[in-house]
Amino acid sequence: MQEAAAKLITRHREITSPRTFHLLGLEWDLLPGVYAPHLAQSSALYAEWLPYPLHGSFCEVGSGTGYISVLAALRGCASVTALDVSEAAAANTRLNAVRHDVASVVRVACGDMFEPLTSGDRFDLIYWNSNFVEGEPADALERAFFDPGYAAHAAFFRDAAAHLEPGGRLLLGFTDLGDERRVHALAAEHALRPVLLRATKCAAEEGHIEYRLIEYIRAG
Repeated sequence: MQEAAAKLITRHREITSPRTFHLLGLEWDLLPGVYAPHLAQSSALYAEWLPYPLHGSFCEVGSGTGYISVLAALRGCASVTALDVSEAAAANTRLNAVRHDVASVVRVACGDMFEPLTSGDRFDLIYWNSNFVEGEPADALERAFFDPGYAAHAAFFRDAAAHLEPGGRLLLGFTDLGDERRVHALAAEHALRPVLLRATKCAAEEGHIEYRLIEYIRAG
């Protein structure tokens, strides 16, 4: 797992100047130091799997380039909030919102997890394609891959409920390379239980990776 992440990080570090990439038939801006969706098979999968709330409100944690948040706006969400701890990622999300003419719908904020939100910010769907590898990040880029002690996941489950509308949905993108059992245990501490919505195995250098879209719902 660590080796696979290291290889992907090396490919990201080769991106040293702004460029564009193509994904899902659209062109996107990419800034150095931001997670590059076209380098991961999961990006298109999650984009197609997500149940974007038509005419509703959508929040993405860890927006990166913003392609998911922009797609949420393009696919009918009335309001979209994109959050990322990285200033570069927040700037990248704004670039793509402008590129695809949805800047009036997509609000971008920089901060750790839900920190930039107020108590009045509530959503019909909150989604995070998480940094599923447990390890110490060396910089902002590596935070897209590593979550030491799964502290970010713990914060996600702890604080998400305060920002969900009644009947709102909480979704997580994860893989079998991470410690899913531990993540489920963290969710259980907040009376949340997992429901697997979608999963598929993709070929990778290390064999296969199974990508999973998981919904967490109130236990009981």
